[in-house]
Amino acid sequence: MTGTTRPPDHPRTAALLLLADSRLPAGGHVHSGGLEAAVRAGLVTDLASLAGFLRGRLATVGRVSAAFAAAAVRLAGDPDTGAAAWAELDAELDSRTPALPQRQASRAQGRSLLRIASAVHGPHTLSALREGCGEAPHQAIAFGALAAQESVPPQAAAAAMALASVTGPASAAVRLLALDPVRVHALLARLAPEADAIAAAAASPCPPAALPDASAPLLDILAEHHTAQEGRLFAS
Repeated sequence: MTGTTRPPDHPRTAALLLLADSRLPAGGHVHSGGLEAAVRAGLVTDLASLAGFLRGRLATVGRVSAAFAAAAVRLAGDPDTGAAAWAELDAELDSRTPALPQRQASRAQGRSLLRIASAVHGPHTLSALREGCGEAPHQAIAFGALAAQESVPPQAAAAAMALASVTGPASAAVRLLALDPVRVHALLARLAPEADAIAAAAASPCPPAALPDASAPLLDILAEHHTAQEGRLFAS
């Protein structure tokens, strides 16, 4: 194989790494995934309690986000997918995000991801998604759609989305609790096999209504309380 030619089904590993990079300008750095509210409530105080928080978030928010990212990859890879299919997928994820602050955070990051898609692939990329969801789809859906543009397979996109559900809060914990970043990273490394297992399950095709609906009511409550707090370091 010469030049830049590559098989269309060959995953672009570097592209996936760029999408999963915390420096991606998608706004993730201003969100703590509920961690700041949990710290204020005294629920997360040290590395041990952070481990429980992250494991719970991975099993709920991470599982749902991974499944919807994988579903978005499959939709984006089907040339016959229309706006109605994207609208249905977005509505299903909306129904799994009951707290308004969480919906707003997800859509804000989704909007940023669409801006990145436009900058990389042109302003008319993902036109059916934009028609069905507007310019602010949920983050997981926008991530999966953009991953598909980079020939990233569903399971890889799901793994990146699952891991992102805990890396953001973990980074916030270092700032909020002055934890040793090396020990926090070691904690994330121990969670990586769980993220892989979640991604493998998430890659199985199924109708939008049958996608995972694991919930975290305490995160929803903390998200609502967080918006009323003064002196916040993070938006959510």
